[in-house]
Amino acid sequence: MILPDPLKVSPYEYEGTHSFLLEYIGKCKIGEILIGQELMQMLDVLLGHFDNPEIKVDYEDAYKRIKFIETKCKHFEAPFAGKPFVLELFQKAFTEAIYIFKIYDEEIGRWVRLYQDVLFLVARKNGKTPLISALCLAEFFCGELGTRILCSSNDYEQADLMFQAINSMREESKSLMNVTRSNIKGIFFGNPKKPKKTGKFSYKNKGTIKKISAKTGAKEGKNIKVGAVDEVHELKDNSSTMPIRQAVSTQDEPLYIELTTEGIVNDGYLDERMREARQVLNGELERPRWLIWLYTQDSEQEIWKNEKSWAKSNPGLGVIKKKSFLKKMVEEAKSSKSMRVFVLSKDFNIKQNNASAWLTPEDIINEEEFDLEELRNCFGIGAVDLSKSGDLASARIILMKPGSQKKYTLQKYFIPESKLETLSKEDRKRFVEWIRSGLIDVSPGNENDFSLVTAWFVKLVKEYGIRPYKIGYDKWSAIYWAKEMEEYGFDLVKVSQQDWGSMSEPMRLVEADLKSNLINYSNNPIDKFCLENTALDMNTKMEMRPIKVQGKEDKKIDGAVTIIIGYRVYIDNRTEFLSLVGR
Repeated sequence: MILPDPLKVSPYEYEGTHSFLLEYIGKCKIGEILIGQELMQMLDVLLGHFDNPEIKVDYEDAYKRIKFIETKCKHFEAPFAGKPFVLELFQKAFTEAIYIFKIYDEEIGRWVRLYQDVLFLVARKNGKTPLISALCLAEFFCGELGTRILCSSNDYEQADLMFQAINSMREESKSLMNVTRSNIKGIFFGNPKKPKKTGKFSYKNKGTIKKISAKTGAKEGKNIKVGAVDEVHELKDNSSTMPIRQAVSTQDEPLYIELTTEGIVNDGYLDERMREARQVLNGELERPRWLIWLYTQDSEQEIWKNEKSWAKSNPGLGVIKKKSFLKKMVEEAKSSKSMRVFVLSKDFNIKQNNASAWLTPEDIINEEEFDLEELRNCFGIGAVDLSKSGDLASARIILMKPGSQKKYTLQKYFIPESKLETLSKEDRKRFVEWIRSGLIDVSPGNENDFSLVTAWFVKLVKEYGIRPYKIGYDKWSAIYWAKEMEEYGFDLVKVSQQDWGSMSEPMRLVEADLKSNLINYSNNPIDKFCLENTALDMNTKMEMRPIKVQGKEDKKIDGAVTIIIGYRVYIDNRTEFLSLVGR
């Protein structure tokens, strides 16, 4: 199809009706609106529909829903709370794309909506949840009698966000409130205070809007017309989406919408959906009923070099999402690996591997060494990762000098003799050298003798006067060892390395201190080895914890874990510990 001339007085019309979709395509084509190549591929497909004799273009359903949203829906969150929901051009174009294209269904015997399956990928804070919530509410009122809608997500809290957005928009409108009611189970037609005996807005209309999460049972068997699944990047597989997709399959014109940003779950549900979506866009896979609307960047490099390119993944930039906020995020991402992972995935829809290296070689390399005599009679913070009894274990003490932010850390490693035989040839050579150098103590047989860990801390006290203020330890296999340590008078604190909340803050501080050369680990090669093998695992709250780098599952990270555990204890007791250091 030949695009209308944008310089004419009435451009972007099709058969005498203005099309927001054609307007959007036209402005994208001339570069007035910047989008990525993947969305342009979809727009080219949509443009071809206008010339396809087997597809009918009918604006009625789209215009009805756009009008409903702009006249009946109001925003409910600051800074737009109470204001009418005025749709941006990209939102109107997206809505049109869903509703205006019709195909004749021989089985049903009438024209039906072409697109029944929608994937909507857009960076965070671009209004995706309010938009889909408004569309669900519009479908509830503008759709047929008995329309049932289901809001879903990976957890109940996220599913509730969409449901509450729908309900809040309903509550903002007196006319919508007059014909509906809500409770903890959902939203329903019929108002007990102003009952209607017949018609669409009476109790006879059994339409509902409800919410479920991926953890909710008994999803099969629901007969719904609209299913909207939020933040699908968190899903590990299709076990929570397939029941919803099957539940809409009985409808003549079902609508199944997945809305999300990119994520950091490896080999998750979204990864498979994105692979299929890209195959469809490239003509390698046929899915004619699937609307794929992806706001993605064309490369990572353009993010750092060209601020204008940010609009490709952020269509609401400057109106819905503040550019100053995004600038701040990008600047922080330049100096922090954890922030970089989060920003690239959540603000620019660039998939991040959550098992890639946490630190760069430059962050890790520090050839400084220190003489323990300089720190004699100091207070310290201990940290222990006993791991499994048949594996490498790590013990550490973190020391500081009065008036300095630098942390000096002394470490000792422990391994059972039999474990050496299971190491790779390359690692075995390293470990044998480290044992000869006195960096690792070996226990005979198949298990670590954890009393050697206790003896190491006792030795620090007796020979150097170093007094552990508190010792953090991961609770794995530590019951008897902890009891032994407490009998010696040591104060132990449990710190779980599997807990996002425990690990996140200390990991950030360790990263920052390594970059600033504020950690002196006396050039210990095992510490370097462990830091190189450590990856960050991040959740959607931007909390992180240490895991092994993908592909290095046989490598060790125990030394990195004890640094982080030590920092957790330091953060929790900073004021009191520093007062002891300053004495």
